[in-house]
Amino acid sequence: MTRWSAALTQAGITDPRLRRSYDAQRKLVRRNRREEYLAVRLLLPARIHPAVIAAVAFMDETDRRIDSGDIPVRQDALRTWDRQTTDALAGGPTENETLRALADTARRHPVLGVQVRHFLDGAPVEATWSGFATDADFQDYVDRYSLPALMLTASLIGPEQGSEHHERFRHGCRRLIEAMQRTDFLADLAEDVGQGRVGIPKDELERHGLDVDGLRDRPEQCAPALARLVDEQAARADAMLPECRRLPDLVAPPYRPFLAALISVQVLRLDAVKAHRATLLRTGASPATLAALRILWRGYRTR
Repeated sequence: MTRWSAALTQAGITDPRLRRSYDAQRKLVRRNRREEYLAVRLLLPARIHPAVIAAVAFMDETDRRIDSGDIPVRQDALRTWDRQTTDALAGGPTENETLRALADTARRHPVLGVQVRHFLDGAPVEATWSGFATDADFQDYVDRYSLPALMLTASLIGPEQGSEHHERFRHGCRRLIEAMQRTDFLADLAEDVGQGRVGIPKDELERHGLDVDGLRDRPEQCAPALARLVDEQAARADAMLPECRRLPDLVAPPYRPFLAALISVQVLRLDAVKAHRATLLRTGASPATLAALRILWRGYRTR
């Protein structure tokens, strides 16, 4: 693994203050997204490490600011963050380490600035999210927020807009993020139930005789119906993955091991959800750490 200081130098980041800002983002991502961090550091060219880390850190910071609390508070937080981000990207001074690294990355990779705008324009759907009435609402959420969030990093390694494979790549990313989002909502079901909002559409819950109150108050009674619901939702996510496996073929060779590993780890996460189908409210679901590390190691050896 290339030393982080060397990756900063390879990316052309020599200013000491900027290097400290990127260092801060690296620490945050390493702490909050261990597997993703290792995938970046092991499987991507060193020169792109700082940019990807800065994009992930910005996405996480945005989500942290607008994901909890009453809706008016979340909306106000988004307006403030949007203004601060816009000012930083326009070249304004900022004391925020995340925005300083983001603005520098956007200067080096202009496509990121475009994606940040798409992401923030869709963020109100997250700031007001309290669950979905129907699957159409879920699809709208994926289009407006989840996909722009994925494209913050995917745009840094994918085909340029207007190039031969750009639209196929974006379509594949859309399929991948839908599978990822369905899996996340299932894996996080226990936590979400505790907050009184879940990512499974209300009409899907009702079709299985379930609701949020029942999932919270009578988890054992709900277990058989929940298992059937998880099977159904997991099958939808599963159906997306074969097409996603073609994504690595659409990017430059240095980026292929990273994308292939990302998809393989997603399969592991979905398998964990299916394995805990009847006990998600009690145990949650996450893939075995060693299995995920083996995927990363195989990718590293075949680079």
